[in-house]
Formats: sequence, structure tokens, C-alpha cells
Amino acid sequence: MKSLRHAVAVVLPLLLAIGAAAAVTVLATARRVVTPSSRRNDTRIIAVDTGAQTIELDRTLDTELPGRYGLFTTGTYDYVKLGAVLGASAHTVRRKLLTQIAPGSRIDRDAAFSGWYYVSPQELHLPWEDVLIGTPAGPCPAWFFPASVSGAAPADIWVIQVHGRGTTRAECLRAVPVFHRLGLPTLVVSYRNDGEAPPSRGGSYALGASEWHDVDAAIGHALRHGAQRVILMGWSMGGAIVLQAAVSSAHRGRIASLILDSPVVDWRTVLRFQAREGGLREPLPALAMGALENSFTARLSGAEHAIAFDRLDMVSRASELETPILLLHSDDDGFVPSDASHALAAARPDLVTMPTFTGARHTKLWNYDQSSWTSAIVDWLTARALVSESH
Repeated sequence: MKSLRHAVAVVLPLLLAIGAAAAVTVLATARRVVTPSSRRNDTRIIAVDTGAQTIELDRTLDTELPGRYGLFTTGTYDYVKLGAVLGASAHTVRRKLLTQIAPGSRIDRDAAFSGWYYVSPQELHLPWEDVLIGTPAGPCPAWFFPASVSGAAPADIWVIQVHGRGTTRAECLRAVPVFHRLGLPTLVVSYRNDGEAPPSRGGSYALGASEWHDVDAAIGHALRHGAQRVILMGWSMGGAIVLQAAVSSAHRGRIASLILDSPVVDWRTVLRFQAREGGLREPLPALAMGALENSFTARLSGAEHAIAFDRLDMVSRASELETPILLLHSDDDGFVPSDASHALAAARPDLVTMPTFTGARHTKLWNYDQSSWTSAIVDWLTARALVSESH
């Protein structure tokens, strides 16, 4: 009760001082940070040519990217795959369809552009099975892809992949064939509040501060089923979760390495950037983060607990890291800026390898340049003797 009175005494005058409208904006901004998000339509379909099997889209920084992508749609198809850019004007882009669209199909105009490409494990044409991992949040579903060597004993190094914010396990499927060819079993996991795993009591994100416990449980699962060491791979917010596991897990001695794709290394850097992109100016972003750091206003914002941004800042905690890290991040990410990734690489050059990528946007390195992305992973794992050169 004393701590609550103290919080009220400290925070309420601040909110009153900045004005009622600003206070509402601050709390609403904080709420958006911790509220699990659903997929947002960000692309408009102009036309579909079922004869030529092409699709015309509004031109954006994402839809004009070269490579293979996906498009979440409604109507006859839930999801279609997109190939090469065939032409572009000032406002539109025409791409090859890799999903055969039948004449007469209905495809609604509003869609969501995606780097997932694969949406189900069946599409990989690899052996796999559904598993449940017991975690503090409850049983979390995962996909397990065994090693490629038929009939061989279980490989002693497993890969555990962790998806990002507002997505599901399917985000990780792009990487599975790479690890499969290397002979590494892969566990693709879910975590609390991601829409597949059980929700926590309050149903809000902790930005990695709580979710890492579910990844820790996945490490324990792997160790009980034949793994001796694990490679953790995190995508976007999954990178933040993996980094927290790397410094907090009871199994940290069994973590052989980290692979981070477009990771959140420091949330303050990310949230300031996203606030600027959304037209929100200081001091409102700083006040929103301050609201989440205080237990009273954090609850007003929908968070279950106060969020300690200092503990989520892995640049300032770089000295605590012990495992080699491959950091893959496009310098024009557009959603999670690469600044903190570069800062981590500069702070721990003994551990961090960060090849240069540009032009790929957020979590679309595989889509944009699959060859370079794959080579970066294979060469790095081989150099550290985590896989054999014969692969």
C-alpha cells in the first residue's frame, strides 16, 4: 500500500502537469506497446490478371522489393505467394504470382504484405511433428523438425527458433530448410500471448522480460530429448527474447550460439524511432516508456508488471553475454532500426559477427537475398565448428 501511495504521489502530478489530453496520449501509446497486435492491412491490390498470373499492387517500400514474398488476402484465398517484380510505375508495382489464381476468384482489395512466404510446415516437404512444451504459462505448441540424416541418432545440437511481435511460428519456417540441410534438428516455438500459446493472466507483452521463461522451457525440452547444446535464433522481438534467455537462463551454459534476424536489442531505441515515424514527438515517447516503468501507470497502460527497460537494453548489458552471436540486420530496416545492433557489435566485437545488409527492410533478408542470408548462416556456423564442413 505504501508503494502504491508513492506511485500515485509521483506519477499523478506528472500526468496532470502535461495535461489531460497528453496524459491520455501517453497511456494510449504505452498500451499499444504491450498489447498483442493482429495483422494490419498495409497493401492495396489494384488488379489480378489470372491469364498472365500477375498481380498489381500499390507501390510501397515493401511491395517494390525484389525477391519472394507473401500476401495475406481475403476472399477465395487467404494467402498468396509473390515472385519477381515485372514492372513498376510511380504508384504501382506488378509482380509475378507464384500461387495459381483460378479465373473467377474473388480477392478483396485490402491485403497485408508479408515476408513469411511459408505459412504451414507442410509446405517445406520435410518430416515434422507437433509437440507441446510445458512452460510457466502452460503448454505451448511447437513444431519439431528432426535432423536430415535418416535413422541416425539424434543430433546433439538443436536449433530453437523464436518468432517476433504480432506474428506466429510461421515466420520462422524460412530458416528451417537451411538448418535441416546442415543436419540440425529444429524446434519452432510459441510463447505466451502470441495467439497460439496460452495467454498470461493479463494477456500483455512484457517485451521479452517474461517471454524468455517460455524459451527457457523449450531449451529444457530439447535437453531432455537428446540435445547437448542449443542454438537460439530470434526474429525481431524474438531477438529480444533470445537475448534475455542468453543472460538469464538456468541453461545458459548449454547455449552454443545466437542467431538474430532484425532483432530488438534495445527497446528504447526502437520505440523512439517508431514514435517519430508515427508523428509522436518528445517528451511523449519518453513519458510513455516512463509510464511502463512505473508499476501503477504500467497497470493503467495494460501491462501486468512494470517493464524495466534498463534490463532489456542489451547494449548496456553487453558484458553479460557469453555466446557467439550472428547478427543479421538490414541498415534500412524501416521498423526496428539497426542502430542498437551496430552498438552491440561495437561493444562486443569478440562475440558479435554482423555482415552488412542493405535494402531488405524488416525481417525480409531471406526474401530479398536468400543466397547471401543463407551463406552468412552456413559459413558462420561452419567457422565455429557447430556444423561439419561436409555440409
